Order: sequence, then C-alpha cells, then structure tokens
Amino acid sequence: MKVVDEYILRQPELYREMLLHVIAVIAHDLPEAELLFKWGIPYFYYKKKPFCYLAPNHKKKFLDVGFAKGFELKENQEFLIGEKRNTVKSLRYYALEEIDNQVLIAVIKEALTLYRT
Repeated sequence: MKVVDEYILRQPELYREMLLHVIAVIAHDLPEAELLFKWGIPYFYYKKKPFCYLAPNHKKKFLDVGFAKGFELKENQEFLIGEKRNTVKSLRYYALEEIDNQVLIAVIKEALTLYRT
C-alpha cells in the first residue's frame, strides 16, 4: 500500500470521506495527474509539477484543497481562499455535503489551463 493511501485511510471519517470524494473528482477530470505524498499530505502533480494539495486541518475541522497556481486563477473567486499565502488559493470544505462538484471541476479545469504552456 502506498504511503498516501495509508495516510488517507488513517484520517478520521469526516476527512477521509472528503479526501476520497475530491480525489475521485480530480482523478476523473484529470486522469493524467499523479497523486503523491509530499510535505506530509496528498499532493496531485500534473506534468511533473505541483497541481493541488489536500490538507485536512484537524484543529479547525476543514479540508483545504489548495491549488499551486491559485493566485493566477480568475474565475470562482468567491469560493477561493487566499489568506496570507503568496501563490496558493484553496477551496475549503467543512463537510462532504458542502463540496460543490461544479465549482470544484470548474476550478480544476481553469487551473489546468495554467499548465499548458
């Protein structure tokens, strides 16, 4: 079993469900992305470059889906959180039911355009 799989399976149910859902959406819409375990969290790489990470925050009880080139994204700004980060913007989920697949897919597709050059 891969380290990333072990990490996901060790998560409390709340995070595990959200992780598995987001991974399934990303894998479906971007099958050439590779899920690795980097910096202690699941991280999708696309064309051997960081694409997005999945970081459960147990203290604040949310899953952060951070996009490596997030500050270059133009659409769906009302859903993206930048906080005090220089390059990453993320979608933040507190429950599985909060995940809007249309928004998630739209952000994935726009982020993908930043890797085509």
